[in-house]
Amino acid sequence: MASKAGQVKKLSRRSFLKFVGGASLTGVTLSLAGCGEVATADSAAGGKGWMPAQYNAPGSWPTNVRGRVPIDPLNPSIVRDDQKCILCGQCLEVCEKVQSVFGNYELPIKNEFVCVNCGQCTQWCPSGAITERDETDKVFKALADPKVTVVVQTAPATRIGLGEEFGMPVGTNVQGKQVAALRKLGFDVIFDTNFTADLTIMEEGTELVKRVQGELKKPLPQLTSCCPGWVKFVEYFYPELIPNLSSAKSPMQMEGTLMKTYYAEMKKVDPQKIFSVAIMPCTAKKFECQRPEMVSAQKELKDKNVTPDVDVVLTTRELARMIKRAGIDFANLPDGQYDQLMGTGTGAGAIFGTTGGVMEAAARSAYYLVTGQQPPSALWDLTPVRGMQGVKDATINIPGIGNMRVAVISGLANARKVMDQIKAGNAPWDFIEVMACPGGCEYGGGQPRASAPPSDDVRNRRAASLYQIDANAKLRNSYDNPQIKEVYADFLTAPMSEKAEELLHTTYISRASEFIAKKSENM
Repeated sequence: MASKAGQVKKLSRRSFLKFVGGASLTGVTLSLAGCGEVATADSAAGGKGWMPAQYNAPGSWPTNVRGRVPIDPLNPSIVRDDQKCILCGQCLEVCEKVQSVFGNYELPIKNEFVCVNCGQCTQWCPSGAITERDETDKVFKALADPKVTVVVQTAPATRIGLGEEFGMPVGTNVQGKQVAALRKLGFDVIFDTNFTADLTIMEEGTELVKRVQGELKKPLPQLTSCCPGWVKFVEYFYPELIPNLSSAKSPMQMEGTLMKTYYAEMKKVDPQKIFSVAIMPCTAKKFECQRPEMVSAQKELKDKNVTPDVDVVLTTRELARMIKRAGIDFANLPDGQYDQLMGTGTGAGAIFGTTGGVMEAAARSAYYLVTGQQPPSALWDLTPVRGMQGVKDATINIPGIGNMRVAVISGLANARKVMDQIKAGNAPWDFIEVMACPGGCEYGGGQPRASAPPSDDVRNRRAASLYQIDANAKLRNSYDNPQIKEVYADFLTAPMSEKAEELLHTTYISRASEFIAKKSENM
């Protein structure tokens, strides 16, 4: 549309809706792009319409304007471009139906926009209006500063997602190319978060054994704590279950802490000069690194000039943008290798990236921690906790303890049902793994958007790559990792030692007072 002066006039979303629908938004029933006809099974192959991603079967989808979730302008994880928003309601659907966050508190809100920062709305938004908060410029600035040592870590799931941004098939393992790309970008040191996934298992597994044996006076079931979206969900909606959460930090935060303590000490690097970056599949990690508790290195060193344990979190998508912006030919990169000290992970660490992986890794180590023996073959392929089912459970027999009942949950609406069981005293489990995102980290809020609407097919293909990494690994148990043995021998002493507690464990807070909870059967 051109003005009289010959200049192009930008048409806003609101102006467009008024133009098409009449004088106002009232009663608009438009067939908006991306939210039109009912999708069919062959949508990905050129069919019409958009299949709501939270469903794995075609369904009816209304074409009228539905609204959107509220997003705080200061949200550290996600932002919305209002000019791209088409008010289709997909973000509302996933937030309410899949994550059970929206709709479980009264409006108007009391103190803050309630958000667990999971970023699933970024995956379900058909117009790309909701995205992660881009922090790539901060990292480019640090990389350009010769006085700063930029240390980066990469999560398990990023290596099976990043390739999709460069035209590779879903689930392609690009670990070596990812490391090579990070070197070309100028990162000084590159570590693998699989290392601290193994460390998390040692700490969390030891905590579990102590709880089960009665040595640690904390309640059962023990709940995993490596997913920050899930942890915040508990803080909002189930603060009475905070004691059930493992005190172990997430692998990302453990590695960030060790970068500025263990690595700095061993390599004689000034902690004040370390800029810690984490490449994650998750938008909630951007929130997690800003939690006030996550300054363990600063406390340990008694130096306020040491910045938070993780300075910046970039999603897989942000890393892809950095690689493209730098003009790197990703597909033709030779494979690179992680730096050592904290660059070796086991197969158990790799499967952290999918639902059930933490539980399977923990089961192997719990067996060893109690018996001192290698686990039986059944624990090398714990099929009852694999797959995309929202709630799964299994029974593990450990000599000296007996039968241990475990559960695996992905998707927060599924978690809500189980947490209500725990509150009612009807939970038979000893240990429960929860991941906020359906399918786990491999389809986290920061992972590449699939070329077709996300479904269990995409999730399964990514998960299969992680299980293949585990199957091919020379070391498949966290306690067999030689670098894990070294960090305890040289620095931490033992799992849950006083130093390990100070650096690798944390506390949580109730956020229930931040909003007025909706009074329903679930609350």
